[in-house]
Amino acid sequence: MDIETVRTICKELPHVTEDVKWEHDLVFSIGLKMFCVTGLDETPVSVSFKVTNEEFEELSNSSGFRPAPYVARYKWVLLEDISMLKKSELQAYIRQSYELVKAKLPAKIRKELDNQ
Repeated sequence: MDIETVRTICKELPHVTEDVKWEHDLVFSIGLKMFCVTGLDETPVSVSFKVTNEEFEELSNSSGFRPAPYVARYKWVLLEDISMLKKSELQAYIRQSYELVKAKLPAKIRKELDNQ
């Protein structure tokens, strides 16, 4: 798997935007709130995403994962090498992150997205 795998997974989700932030991170967002970040110039390819409160502690202490820099307090983890997971597992974590972030959007924005 590579950065294009992450991009494909994210872009399959409705209303996703992508942009480059901090000069070297590819950021995927829903309603202007990020749900997935991957470094453009990192080898191996890593990815950060939001997880549930219950998963955060478990994953943060699992091999290949660590709390994501700057956003760990919001229950984000960093997967140090995407090839450590099956594509279906990575896809499930990214989709879950998307849903967690979307659920926290203001009602007005969620409604606008649902009506597009």
